[in-house]
Amino acid sequence: MTARATLARLGVLMGAVFVDMLGFLMVLPLLPFYAERMGADALTVGVLVSAFAFAQLATSPLWGRVSDRFGRRPVILAGLATSAVAYLLFGLAQSLTVLMLSRLVQGAGGGINGVIQAYVSDAVPAGERAKALGWLTAATSAGVMIGPVVGSLAATVSPAAPGLLAASLCLLNVFFAAWLLPESSSREARSQSEQAPRESIRRALRQIFSQPGAPAHRVIWIYAVGMMAFMAMNGVLALYLERRFHVTEATIGYFYTYVGLISLVMRALVLGPLITRLGEVPVLRWGSVAMFCGLALFPIPNSLIVLAVVIALMPIGTSMLFPATTSQVANHAVEGQVGQTLGLQQAMGGVARMVGPIWAGALFQHAGWGVPFYVSAGLMAIAATISIFFVVDDGVGRRVVSAEQQA
Repeated sequence: MTARATLARLGVLMGAVFVDMLGFLMVLPLLPFYAERMGADALTVGVLVSAFAFAQLATSPLWGRVSDRFGRRPVILAGLATSAVAYLLFGLAQSLTVLMLSRLVQGAGGGINGVIQAYVSDAVPAGERAKALGWLTAATSAGVMIGPVVGSLAATVSPAAPGLLAASLCLLNVFFAAWLLPESSSREARSQSEQAPRESIRRALRQIFSQPGAPAHRVIWIYAVGMMAFMAMNGVLALYLERRFHVTEATIGYFYTYVGLISLVMRALVLGPLITRLGEVPVLRWGSVAMFCGLALFPIPNSLIVLAVVIALMPIGTSMLFPATTSQVANHAVEGQVGQTLGLQQAMGGVARMVGPIWAGALFQHAGWGVPFYVSAGLMAIAATISIFFVVDDGVGRRVVSAEQQA
């Protein structure tokens, strides 16, 4: 495949994930307000938020296995269409039951994240994967920045407008993806996947715990621990800023925009040159160290200016850590099971997304405002230690880039 064809595929995929994340962030900030109007208490709101991660956890490995056997394209289209149904349910919801159903359906649609990453693994050479995944997540960062504003404006029209608008955008997304996005996996690869002896998903998930030293499993654990630390921080961030710096609903958005902008610049402009110069594993290591420093220092600043410097370490770290870990998982996956393995990685990440905010909130309430950040920093210290001492830098990224430059 030529470089131009690869870029064209990535462009279509970036547009698809941008629109999908745009819809996701159009409705997510409004969820607590809609739920409270329907009689929900704080616990119910928390369950509604976690329902997405639960459904994503349950469906990610299944989507991945189906994509290994039947191709990435039909699964991606099915996931995008499922998201459209979820947003339609959100717009039409008049009860907590329908609102819960919309979250579960949305989580099922979100389970294709591993398939999208597997698509990149198919279409992009090994040494370029982390860079391509960085571009992909840059598109999602743009959706994160824009989505809440669009959703808030749509909500001024009517309560149903954000969901209906998000559903309409997703339907357009499905149309353009069906038109422009080709299949990434070869017929030979799908045939090999169908003929290869296959473990059950449950057994494969158990092996992540029973064989944590396997190369792919080590990187999955780094991803899961890093995701838990990151989501724990996000779970109490607004509460911490409110208590410590008197941030309000009217000003909290500026912090997310600031973080999103740094993440966008890192993933779109900085990550690629870093991979070319250092290689994927060193970038992974430095990302885990940056996250550790950001979390450990977070409770210390007494001014917003100093906090802005410290908080920048988080998008810098995540932009380096998560694309590099995903690329390494794909590199070490068994042939014919890349989609399933990346789905298992997303499943582990889903557990982290569910659990992290819960224990962080409990520690924030009962142990002190800064304790969740220190505990998260401890988790990142573990992840950094694993990355430094137990993940081998095979130099794949640098070797492939060097060969391409020589050609």
